[in-house]
Amino acid sequence: MTPAFEVRDLRISYGGATAVGGVSLSARPGEVIALLGPNGAGKSTLLKALSTALAPDSGQVRVFGHDTAVNPVPARGRIGMVFQECTLDQDLPVERNLWFHARLFGMTRAASRTRTDELLTRFGLADRRHAPVSELSGGLTRRLELARALLHRPGLVILDEPTTGLDPDARRTVWQDLLGLRDESDVTVLYATHYLDEAELADRVVIVNRGTVVRQGSPAELKAGLSASDLRLVTADDVAATAQLHLAGFDADRGPDGVLVRCAEPESRVAEVVRAIAVPVLEVSVRRPSLDDVYFATTEH
Repeated sequence: MTPAFEVRDLRISYGGATAVGGVSLSARPGEVIALLGPNGAGKSTLLKALSTALAPDSGQVRVFGHDTAVNPVPARGRIGMVFQECTLDQDLPVERNLWFHARLFGMTRAASRTRTDELLTRFGLADRRHAPVSELSGGLTRRLELARALLHRPGLVILDEPTTGLDPDARRTVWQDLLGLRDESDVTVLYATHYLDEAELADRVVIVNRGTVVRQGSPAELKAGLSASDLRLVTADDVAATAQLHLAGFDADRGPDGVLVRCAEPESRVAEVVRAIAVPVLEVSVRRPSLDDVYFATTEH
C-alpha cells in the first residue's frame, strides 16, 4: 500500500538555524496523526514542506508516491490544507470562495456545483451560501475552510492549529466533522495542535522537539511508555506519612493534594503502602500517566 505521505531525512534551515533536522515520518491511508511540540519545535515548517509550500534543503517528501521536488503538481492535487490563519476572501460569499478553489484545481463547472452543494450541506452551511465570509462565526469559518480543503477530494488533509481561537463548542464540532470524514472517506489527517485533548483523538501522536521527532506512538502506547504511576494518599499527617514511606523504601513525596507514591502496578501495592504508614489514611487513589506527562517528560517544557 502506497503511504499517504512519506518524509525521509528532511532538513530545513532558516538563516543558519535548523528548523527541521533529519525528520523521517510516514502515514498509511486513513490514519489520523497529531503533531505535538512547543513553539519553534518545527511543526509548522514540517507541514509547509509536506504541503509543497516550502522546499527542503535536503531529504525527500512523497505524497501518495509523488516526489514533491520532482512532481509537485500531482502531489498538490492530493492535498487539502487548512492554515492556522484564515485564508478565505472575507468579502466574497461562501459559495464563491469554494467556486474559486474548485477552478484552481481544474474541476469542471458541473463537478464544482455538485461538490459545493454536497459540502455546504455536509457542513451545515447551505443556508449561508450567499453570505459574505465576514458574517460567519469563527466555528462556521473553520467549517468552510475544511469544506474548501475537501472540495477536490484530496487523500491527505493537513491542518495547522485548526481550532486555535475557537470556543469549546466550535472545537468539538470541528473534530466531529474531521473524524466523521475520516470514517466515511478514508482521508488521512495530519494536524498540529497545542491542545493535548485534541492529540488524544489521533491514531498516532508524533512529538517534535528542536526540529526532530523525539517520540511517537498511539496515545495509549506513549502513556504506557512512562514506567511510573502514582498512588495518591491523603492522611491525617502527610509529613509523618512521607517520612514513614521513605523508611519503608518507597519513592514518596508530599504534594499540595496529598502524598504521591511512585510505583509500577500501583493497584497491587495499595495494602503494602498503607501498612507502611502509622498514621490514619483518609483516602487512596491511583493516577496513571497522562499525555501531559508524556509531553512534559519528552520536551522538558
